[in-house]
Amino acid sequence: MAGTISGRATLEAVARAAGVSKATVSKVLNGRPGVSAETRAHVQRVLRGVGYTPTTGPRDSAPRLGAVQAVFSQLFGPYSMHILDGVLAGARDLGVEVVTSVLRPRAGAQATTEPASPGVAWIEELSARGRAGLIVVTSELAPEEIAACDRLGLGLVVVDPRNPLDENVVSVGATNWAGGVQATEHLLSLGHRRIAYAGGPDRSVPARERLHGYREALETAGIAVDPALTLHDDFAADAGRRMAEILLDRDDPPTAVFAGSDLIAMGVFQAARARGLTVPADLSVVGFDDTYGAPWTDPPLTTINQPLLDMGRVATRTVLQLARGETPDSHHVQLATRLVVRESTAPPPPPRRA
Repeated sequence: MAGTISGRATLEAVARAAGVSKATVSKVLNGRPGVSAETRAHVQRVLRGVGYTPTTGPRDSAPRLGAVQAVFSQLFGPYSMHILDGVLAGARDLGVEVVTSVLRPRAGAQATTEPASPGVAWIEELSARGRAGLIVVTSELAPEEIAACDRLGLGLVVVDPRNPLDENVVSVGATNWAGGVQATEHLLSLGHRRIAYAGGPDRSVPARERLHGYREALETAGIAVDPALTLHDDFAADAGRRMAEILLDRDDPPTAVFAGSDLIAMGVFQAARARGLTVPADLSVVGFDDTYGAPWTDPPLTTINQPLLDMGRVATRTVLQLARGETPDSHHVQLATRLVVRESTAPPPPPRRA
C-alpha cells in the first residue's frame, strides 16, 4: 500500500487520510497546542482507525493516548479522595497520566486544581490539549456538554451521576438500591420500626436509588413508609446535622437513621449528642460509603461499603477503552455493595413512658 512501510501506516498516510499536514498530525501525536479541537478530534479518529505506530520510540499497537482528565464537582472530602485514589491506581496500571480539575467550584473555595470553564468551552479546551477522555465524578452534566464530548471524539465516563443521563452515556457506580435494602434490613433485624432516611439531593441518582432500597425493605417488612421520616439535603456533615435536628425534634422521633453517606451520618452524630442522646443506646445510625473515617468515628460507624477504589479503577479502564474506539465492557457498571457492621447500631431503647 502506498504510504506504508511493511504494512504499517506512516505519518504521510495519516495526514492524507485526515486531509491535514504532517505537522498537524505530529502536533496531535505529541499533544502540542496550535490545533483546533475539531481537527484534533478528527486526526485522533483517523489515527485509531489506521492503527498508526510511531516510527521512533516504543512500538505500541496504537498511538500513545494523552492524559485522562478527572473532573470533580468538588475535590474535598473522603468520597472524592477514594475515587481519585482508584483513578490514579488504574492510570498507573495502564501507563497514562491523570489531570484533575473542579467543574464548578464552590463559592469561596480555595481549589488547588484548575477550575473548568462554564458551558462547552472547557470540553473544547481539553480536547485541544489532547486529553484521551474525561472521568466526571458526581457532577451534573448538561446535554450540550455530553454532545460536545461526542462531537469531539472524547471518551466520557460518569461516576455516580447527579442527574439522569442518556442511555448511551457510560456510567460507573455501585448497587445503591441493594445498599439501601441492606442498611434498612440490618436496622429491622435489630428490632427498629421507626427508621428515618436522611439522604443526599433528591435529584441525585444514587440518593434516589438508596431511598428506593430503604422503602422496599420497609414495605417488604410490612411497615408503612412515613414521609415525615424521609428527608433530602446535601452529602455533607452539616446537612446531616440539619436533617437529624428535624427528625429528632419530632413528637415521635425515629430510633434509627439510615444516612445516605458517611458524612451525613457524622452530622447525625453531632445532632444526637447536642440533644443528650447516645449512639447507639438511644439512636442507631447506618452510613453509606465506608470511607477512611468510618472506623474512627465515636462510636465506629456501621455503614454500607461501596468499592470506591474499584469504581475509580474501572472508570479509568473504561474511558481508555472509549478513547481507543473500543466497545466498553458495559455502558452501566454497578459494583456490589456490602454491609459493614461496627458499633453505631444496636436494638432500640425501651419505649419512653408517657
